[in-house]
Amino acid sequence: MSEVLLDAPGRGAPGAPAEQAMVGGIPVASDLSRSELLLAQRVGEVGSVHSWELVTAVDGPGTRMTTFLAGCPLRCLYCHNPDTMTANRGMPVRAEDLLARIRRYRGVFRATKGGITLSGGEVLQQPGFAGRILRGAKEMGIHTAIDTSGFLGANASDELLADVDLVLLDVKSGDEATYRRVTGRDLAPTLDFGRRLDALGIATWIRFVLVPGLTDDPDNIAPIADYAASLGNVERVEVLPFHQMGRAKWDGLGLRYELGDTEPPSAAQVAATRAIFEARGLLTY
Repeated sequence: MSEVLLDAPGRGAPGAPAEQAMVGGIPVASDLSRSELLLAQRVGEVGSVHSWELVTAVDGPGTRMTTFLAGCPLRCLYCHNPDTMTANRGMPVRAEDLLARIRRYRGVFRATKGGITLSGGEVLQQPGFAGRILRGAKEMGIHTAIDTSGFLGANASDELLADVDLVLLDVKSGDEATYRRVTGRDLAPTLDFGRRLDALGIATWIRFVLVPGLTDDPDNIAPIADYAASLGNVERVEVLPFHQMGRAKWDGLGLRYELGDTEPPSAAQVAATRAIFEARGLLTY
């Protein structure tokens, strides 16, 4: 189940009052002047939100309300949400309005042992806004998760992390050169963030995207498995097979997509990758 909810600004009949812009039914903070908006973003009262969806069996346990924030410092070759790479592709949303929407689903979360997941883009590019949402959700007794590359882990204060029940940590490569090829960035900040999560005792699921010809070399995978096994907080490893579902978005944005000829991995390739992790005592999905 995956219900994507994203509204564009409404268009009424000629002469009719303009409808307020919405992001999946959440009001856009269109009443703020530029200076007011910049201040509200700086203190975390407003964030750049691309969309949100209700999903089951992904992005954490139970039924989740996954909110995609706009803006990311990585440029992953296989990104299936390239429309969230820059902050200006999101809409300004007040934290209080997003929390009001979250409040509607408390019964669903209780019944399914679900909760909220902040994703992106990169959630830690907006730590003030993320912190307000996480704090508000915890005050409602809702399970919280963040989906992050960990590259901006230094942006996450201990106070913010105290309101996080689960981290979905995307470790995109175990080899430094491959990581830079995939993302355009360095690997070390991700590894450092994972160790910090371990020290804080925050439950973590490692995510790894298996891309034939790019990340599938066993010498690239083994260091990720060794790293995951060295941490005491890793509950599972998710091996995610590469797919082409985001290609149309790249084309629509006029962006060059380098993996157009790459096929998804075979079932045998996925099984062999999982075996590398399982050989180190890790639970895989």
